Amino acid sequence: MRKFFRSMMTMGAGVMLTLSMVGCGTSGEDIPTANETKESAVAQPAAENESIKVGVAMPTKDLQRWVQDGENMQKELEAAGYEVDLQYANNDIATQVSQIENMISGQCDILVIASIDGTALGTALQGAKDADIPVIAYDRLIMQSDAVSYYATFDNELVGRLQGQYIEEALDLKNAAGPFNIELFTGSSDDNNCHFFFGGAMEVLTPYIESGKLVVKSGSTTLAECATPNWSTEEAQKRMENIIAAYYSDGSKLDAVLSSNDSVANGITNALVSSYNGEFPILTGQDCDITSVKNILASKQSMSIFKDTRTLAAQVVKMVTAVVEGTDVPVNDTETYDNGTGVIPSYLCEPVFADANNYKELLIDSGYYTEDQLK
Repeated sequence: MRKFFRSMMTMGAGVMLTLSMVGCGTSGEDIPTANETKESAVAQPAAENESIKVGVAMPTKDLQRWVQDGENMQKELEAAGYEVDLQYANNDIATQVSQIENMISGQCDILVIASIDGTALGTALQGAKDADIPVIAYDRLIMQSDAVSYYATFDNELVGRLQGQYIEEALDLKNAAGPFNIELFTGSSDDNNCHFFFGGAMEVLTPYIESGKLVVKSGSTTLAECATPNWSTEEAQKRMENIIAAYYSDGSKLDAVLSSNDSVANGITNALVSSYNGEFPILTGQDCDITSVKNILASKQSMSIFKDTRTLAAQVVKMVTAVVEGTDVPVNDTETYDNGTGVIPSYLCEPVFADANNYKELLIDSGYYTEDQLK
């Protein structure tokens, strides 16, 4: 099956990519062709009787969002006529490496990978490169590997900015005198997305911290200090409990907590329920996991960034099909995401936030959840 990819490798120069703003919440305006993009071999169309096999590697089933990502990806790809090998790695790097190696030896023609650790797949992906198998990094950029052909994700810096802006507006930071107390949490430092989530939020919040209108009583303001290993709910809960005991047990009010995603926010919520006696602070999140949406409706979490995995899955299918058919692969960013070997042509879908005011329109009316799931 991989012969239709190898056939293009003899053509010499790579094919320039046309920037295409289709779907995923983009404006629809025409974007000029990039003058310089990463060169990529593109496949010739397979014969109609050939089955194309797509390997999909997901990090874990422990988080609801990855289950939904995998299921949506498989559904979309199979509907488009592809054979799918979907694997979950239980958040174990060695398991994911083994799964990817098995996908390569099992004659997968394209790989779509949401990495556990974006720096740990170099050896495995060298095997994909040697076999001329295109690799699409899914949601998490794979670092330090020139085997990565494309990247599909949401606008991760915008995710952070939306979280920061939500806190800014909820506390009326532009007008209120303050000071307000805030604590900062992000995810796993080995996830490249954290730099964008945290950076986007801090772009909004740092001026208020520097002016004294926002006060971080714990003193933890860097990504390294605010990181949560493996995006762990339990680790976030432990850190939040320690912060409450050290800085808020005297009755000091906690006005806001920045959390980069819902699994971290759930740990923060657990700590607040068990250890904090004041009014619940503004609390951000990401992924609109069912537990967090329920917490939003119960006024325990304020908002969550909604990244519709159906939209991202549909976009990846478009990218896979373009690779297979040898047409221009739709990307809309050829500047932002450098994985250490060069800028990876990327498609960025647009996130939005959900809160108690708009969750029904975004999550129920769109068919993402049913009313019964949120009871």
